[in-house]
Amino acid sequence: MAHVTIRINGYAYTVGCEDGQEQHLTQMAAEIEQRIGSIKAIGGQSGEARLLMLAALLLADEVHDLRTNASKGAPVDVAKPENGGAKPENGERRARLRRVAARAEEIAADLLDS
Repeated sequence: MAHVTIRINGYAYTVGCEDGQEQHLTQMAAEIEQRIGSIKAIGGQSGEARLLMLAALLLADEVHDLRTNASKGAPVDVAKPENGGAKPENGERRARLRRVAARAEEIAADLLDS
């Protein structure tokens, strides 16, 4: 088993992975770091746990959209900077982040009521 040290939001984490998967793990960490950077850029910084939660929700929202589009037979468009894919506009990012944050707060409220 290999070990990789990744950095997310300035913190170092040592993570185990299968041999040969080090680069993939590093790329996944970079995706999370990019989401956190987007959240910070639009003024969404409010603590480490909240940043990580919002980044995770953004990724989960993207996975949901991809699965929904794939099940409908729609073309799948995965935007990655390294392959020249178009990135969402800031307005679109802000709107998505607001929707995800609102949904996260609804879920948290539901959990507190339970």
